[in-house]
Amino acid sequence: MTDIYLLFQVAGIGIIVAMLSTLLKQMGKDDLSQWVTLIGFIIVLVIVIDYLARLFQQIRSVFLFQMLM
Repeated sequence: MTDIYLLFQVAGIGIIVAMLSTLLKQMGKDDLSQWVTLIGFIIVLVIVIDYLARLFQQIRSVFLFQMLM
């Protein structure tokens, strides 16, 4: 369930960033368009890193639990 939520969250951010970037490019604000794209990329990167950190924490707890037994 969390995997689908993460996928939709990243896809939603990507769609919004793509729309904003296209709109800004059409308005002639290429520098602002690049900033929006960079900020969108950083937001998605933080979300994915948080997800991976939680995944590695779960893996670590499984292996530590098995070592204690």
